[in-house]
Amino acid sequence: MTLTQVMRAGRPVQRIHPTTFLFAARALRDMGDGFVAVLLPVYLLALGFAPLQVGIIATASLLGSALLTITVGVLGARHDHRRLLLAAASLMVATGVAFSLVNDYALLLVIAFAGTINPSAGSVSVFVPLEHAVLTREVTDATRTRMFARYSLVGALAGAVGALASATPDLLASAGLDQLAGIKAMFVLYAFLGLLGGLLYAQIPQRRPATDSSTASALGPSRKIVFKLAALFSLDAFAGGFVVQSLLALWLFEKFDLSLSEAGFFFFWSGVLSAFSFPVSAWLSRHIGLINTMVFTHIPSSIALMLAALAPTLPLALVLLLIRAALSQMDVPTRSSYVMPVVTEAERAAAASFTSVPRSLAAAVSPALAGALFAASFRAWPLLICGALKIAYDLLLLMQFRHLKPPEER
Repeated sequence: MTLTQVMRAGRPVQRIHPTTFLFAARALRDMGDGFVAVLLPVYLLALGFAPLQVGIIATASLLGSALLTITVGVLGARHDHRRLLLAAASLMVATGVAFSLVNDYALLLVIAFAGTINPSAGSVSVFVPLEHAVLTREVTDATRTRMFARYSLVGALAGAVGALASATPDLLASAGLDQLAGIKAMFVLYAFLGLLGGLLYAQIPQRRPATDSSTASALGPSRKIVFKLAALFSLDAFAGGFVVQSLLALWLFEKFDLSLSEAGFFFFWSGVLSAFSFPVSAWLSRHIGLINTMVFTHIPSSIALMLAALAPTLPLALVLLLIRAALSQMDVPTRSSYVMPVVTEAERAAAASFTSVPRSLAAAVSPALAGALFAASFRAWPLLICGALKIAYDLLLLMQFRHLKPPEER
């Protein structure tokens, strides 16, 4: 019996909704991702590695996440989601401990590939498809978009707090502790957050997938829709990989000589702006539709990113990046909410996996390319490429899917 049940008249009664535990677990996980994304390049540079090697580590971690998500997509059709989430939380614990102990580049590359380190501090994660599947089964269609907005809001706020916490090694250094030792302590904290997340996942009720195990992983009538969405989402993710948070932090460190404390403060407010854009996104989607919300908030954010790449001063660059932060993530809850109703109920778990895995694979390629551009001193190019590709994605999405509406918009 979980903590959420009490015995009343011989029957178990659910006291806390399962989504509450998922929201809390995501908050802990995104807090860890928030400070790891900022600390990762600092840690690797402090160990003596070059920017190209930082980019390769980021690519390895994203590629590993993609392959883990493929595995979860296959297993999720036949196994209890709670058990898979517990396994993922255990892997997060092991990853944090390993990063705190290892200094060798080759071993760090293996750990980044096989573990849960997330340089994007976003939704590229083995946890996400499992959480989406559980959340969708626990709410109605009428509340789906608002639920995904709250889910994204919780994650973004926690990620912002995590980014602010990335200044902890500097604070510890002022107290006499070596900065490198402080960063290692933060990886131990990351492992502890994974442990707490596992305790929360353990409270989710066990429930096997409702579909027959022999057909649960197959896509049926919605195959064409899912493949088109997967291709477009992959383009978006490939573009975003040029400016994952670790590489954006590296750009700020190298171009403007930003300190770790200043970077943590900036990424905190960036995360706060992203977080409060999610309920705005849910409100806006009720008035102009999910696709229009995704496209017409995304394009201005990409323009702001490209302008930031060319900004001559730090204050101007930070203002443009904050404008981008306020707009760029408004497509996250709307995208999640759009995929679920445009496929049949039996296909939802498979659709979540098929649209998530290509995104992760595409996002895994570009950080190494961005690292190479940084190493060649073409520091503005990753931001410019990211913005241009994202605008292309938005226009293609609008052309392909503006006529395919979810039930609530028909």
